[in-house]
Amino acid sequence: MIEVTTAAAAQIRNLLSEDGKLETHGLRMKVIGGGCSGLQYQLSFDDQVRDIDAEIEIEGVKVIVDEKSALYLVGSVLDFVDTLQESGFKIENPNASNTCGCGQSFAA
Repeated sequence: MIEVTTAAAAQIRNLLSEDGKLETHGLRMKVIGGGCSGLQYQLSFDDQVRDIDAEIEIEGVKVIVDEKSALYLVGSVLDFVDTLQESGFKIENPNASNTCGCGQSFAA
């Protein structure tokens, strides 16, 4: 459903380890309304997995996606970049028909 690069998995693992939550939490990927293009990504750490959630374990970290967000995220790649120009998580979404300049919102 979603691909997580080695760099992204390592960063998720580092952030969860710093907070002492590696064993109990996962990264929740969510799509919510808002932003320049109508939809935006929301990333957070969560320890709750509901019946409507899909949980994927990749390279020792959990990624949690609710069923509504999964419709927009299927086939996406979560990466982590750290360059002079940008630093942070980056989502490449094949379902996005339009994205804003900052890359944080999209239309589908």
